[in-house]
Amino acid sequence: MAVTQEALYGELDGVDPSLSWSEAQLPERERTKHVHRLHPYLGKFVPQLVEALLERYVTPGGRVLDPFAGSGTTLVQALESGHDAVGVDIAAFNCLLMRVKTRPYNLDVLRRDLLWAHDEAAAFTPQGRTPAGTPAFVREWYAPEAVEELLHFRSLVEQVGSADVLRVVLARAARSARRTTHFDLDFPRSPQREPYWCHKHKRTCTPVASARRFLLRYTLDTLARIESFAAARSEQRIAEVVHGDAEDVGLPGVCDAVITSPPYPGLIDYHGQHRYAYALLGLDERRDRELGSPLHGTGRAAIAAYVEGVAGVLRRARAALRPGSPLCIVVNDRRELYPEVLRQAGLHLEERLERHVNRRTGRRAGEYFESILVTT
Repeated sequence: MAVTQEALYGELDGVDPSLSWSEAQLPERERTKHVHRLHPYLGKFVPQLVEALLERYVTPGGRVLDPFAGSGTTLVQALESGHDAVGVDIAAFNCLLMRVKTRPYNLDVLRRDLLWAHDEAAAFTPQGRTPAGTPAFVREWYAPEAVEELLHFRSLVEQVGSADVLRVVLARAARSARRTTHFDLDFPRSPQREPYWCHKHKRTCTPVASARRFLLRYTLDTLARIESFAAARSEQRIAEVVHGDAEDVGLPGVCDAVITSPPYPGLIDYHGQHRYAYALLGLDERRDRELGSPLHGTGRAAIAAYVEGVAGVLRRARAALRPGSPLCIVVNDRRELYPEVLRQAGLHLEERLERHVNRRTGRRAGEYFESILVTT
């Protein structure tokens, strides 16, 4: 008989069982509660891990910094746990997503705006014409009807005060409406235009032809999730989002802790995974400055640049902290780079915690280990 998850944790040397959760202990609906599921995002850590680190290492009411903020997991959990937060990221879409997740809303206005957009999208009838000036990426990756529906929804954005929320709804719908196989939403390589055998559904499927159902579903889901988070967050706490390179951008105020998970070298193209959002929304793309991007490769020079870049960000983050405050860095250091990263950053390793991770779906399924490096 296979060993239980609980028994496995007990047998793994050095693994902290209080930071390792089985699927039964922490089901998917809890890992993606409220605004954590506003938009899919590769590479984010589970909010319960951030919650545990906040409780262990951050003084009540303290201010938390995440210089690799990504989709904003640290910021959201800080607000829920009674802390202020600052998040920095070089990707414009990440910053848009963080702002939408963490901004305080007038819920009556938000509901009015989103229900209006929902009704407008439901009533729209495609005319069979792709508007002039449609980005080439959109023409390539979407069926003609989906193109019209997405561009019509985009036209609604500037007509409401909740414009950024509608931008996130549009991006989420655009991700689902692409011409791709159902089992390859994370890493599509080329548009799928013909019926195909679907490994996910075990039958022949056809590519998506319309974006309408996604626009309608996600508009209502987004409203419900923001309302749910509004009831869970601390009203007096705020999150600040800074779009820029954390190695040189100005950081507002003094912080009491860092909780972050730097990108891994050569693993995920954080700009590339949201190409549809950049194309539809006209966002500022800084792909060439993204630390660890697969575009830079994983050769010796690329790894050295990665180490230097992460060390520079952490060194700058440390300067924004009160003396003696902790930096909690979540990593899967299979290349054993972080001893040198910490040395270059001038950080002292106080504690190293290990956690077992076994919850991944789709093509990224599997298990691995993460380390939490607690430094000062």
